Amino acid sequence: MKFQHWKEWLGFWKTSGQSERRNDDQEEWVKDGSVDVKRRPVLRTKTGGWKASFFILVVEFSERLAYFSIQTNLILYLTNVLHEGLATSAKNVSYWMGVTCVTPLIGGFIADVYCGRYGMVLISLTIYFLGLLLLTLSVSLSALKPPDQCDGICSKATPTQIGVFFSSLYLISLGTGGIKPSLQAFGADQFDEEDKTEMLKRSSFFNLWYFGVLNGLLLAVTVIAYVEDNVSWGLGFGIVTVAMAMASVVFLYGTPFYRHKLPGGSPITSIAQVVVAAIRKRNIMMPSDMNLLYEDPDAESIKSGQRHLSHTDHFQFLDKAAIMVQNTSEWNTDSQVSAKPNPWKVCTVTQVEETKLILNMVPIWFSCLTFGMAGVSQTTSFFVKQGNTMDRSLGSHFQIPPVSLGVFSTISGLAFITIYDRCMVPLARRLTGCERGLTVLQRIGIGLFFSVLCMMTAALTEKKRIHVAETHGLLDNPKTTIPLSVFWLAPQFVLTGIADVFTLVGLQEYFYIEAPDSMRSLGIALYASVLGVSSFLNSLLITLVERISKGGGHQGWLVNNLNRCKLDYFYWLLAILSAVNLCCYVYIAHIYTYKKVKRFCISQ
Repeated sequence: MKFQHWKEWLGFWKTSGQSERRNDDQEEWVKDGSVDVKRRPVLRTKTGGWKASFFILVVEFSERLAYFSIQTNLILYLTNVLHEGLATSAKNVSYWMGVTCVTPLIGGFIADVYCGRYGMVLISLTIYFLGLLLLTLSVSLSALKPPDQCDGICSKATPTQIGVFFSSLYLISLGTGGIKPSLQAFGADQFDEEDKTEMLKRSSFFNLWYFGVLNGLLLAVTVIAYVEDNVSWGLGFGIVTVAMAMASVVFLYGTPFYRHKLPGGSPITSIAQVVVAAIRKRNIMMPSDMNLLYEDPDAESIKSGQRHLSHTDHFQFLDKAAIMVQNTSEWNTDSQVSAKPNPWKVCTVTQVEETKLILNMVPIWFSCLTFGMAGVSQTTSFFVKQGNTMDRSLGSHFQIPPVSLGVFSTISGLAFITIYDRCMVPLARRLTGCERGLTVLQRIGIGLFFSVLCMMTAALTEKKRIHVAETHGLLDNPKTTIPLSVFWLAPQFVLTGIADVFTLVGLQEYFYIEAPDSMRSLGIALYASVLGVSSFLNSLLITLVERISKGGGHQGWLVNNLNRCKLDYFYWLLAILSAVNLCCYVYIAHIYTYKKVKRFCISQ
């Protein structure tokens, strides 16, 4: 019995025993089309849920620990060790982060169409680990970096040294491109959408996911950052390399518990078929009864996780793609009884509705770009620069490193996400009657509101900082510490942390649940692209502000001397843009139509 118990725990029970259990306990089988790694139906009590998501959360924590350990201190390594110029280093950091934000779109597409999320995570973990290993070697071996000591003139890195270092960075970008969209979607897949209890747990999963991200960030900007700055770059990167290796082993160990969704066809092809079919039938009248539109009655698609969607009234011009015309040219064979229509001439209602879902996401995606510009981009740039000029003393012998100021928002996020999940959701559930407390779009909107408050607070704090600097005659002495505690910046960091709990976590859940079932990895990648595009837009806004504010011979808002900047004006501009964007978002969310899934009773 003990040996049999371990066989079942490892997932290698006999097929005969599986069939017997299937007949005796029909209700325990997962109903959403999930399978195990061998593509067999899975039991609810043996797979998925928190037991499976635990292994996935460990990987996410380790990956974010590694990523933030590199991101937060990358510019210091480029300038202090590789001896690059400040402008060159800043551009290289931007290029690397930009590529890292784009690759998830490619990784998500490959996962959804070809190898599945589990396979993509395994491949990406291998690439990520190799990148970290190469990075650790490049910062540790004397042959792969310039001399640590230099007399007056520091020698720049050789082309070979630069090539090895940046090869490791872009290997990590490639690994991130597969892990970022697939791992989170794979974690959410562990909760059955056809089961009410598990659906509620899935909402908590997204909160716990972000909790793990924040813990990885907290450890990166404190312990790892200290090791890199004060002990050894090799030791700092070596720690995260070992952590990633251990996380990979943990992920593999959880394989028997995972639920898998089979990869679907190409989403680009599916969308193209709907558009082509709708254009071909643009002159055909819509039927009065929408039930006459074509839908594939085959339930096998539901068993494989491709659920049927109900018809909706928006984007009605696309509905013409599902009109059935009594014309044999629309069928692939001469037998209309067993054959299916040509997908470039007739599409199913579900296929049309999936195309509508993609179009629905576009306004939401655009309306969240300002959030990334206002909150996310500022915490790693101007907020840190403000803190660098202020009194960062903590006691008589310790100063808070500028890169560690993000701890304020991290700690507030950790605290507030616990309060939200354990206190606010149950209360909102009783008040609104909504099972998840707040709808996902309401949650995002609240975060956008806190982002506006954050920018207003930052503007007022900056005005206070400039006033103190002016009072003490420090406007022209930017390197002299202003006698104003850095804790004055705490409110804006705290508001950023709260805004992230609402909007960032809400966006992750939104792009997962509203994306077509076959495109959920790509949906998570769309969330990541919001932050990447926001970063580029923030750079564009800074460039425009610099050029416009210098018109007419004026000094400009953003100059090298931070004490002579009009940074408070820039924050007020972001606050106004965020407020206008919030109004647009409220309207978009008000008219939004959520995904409508048809419910079927499917026998196993």
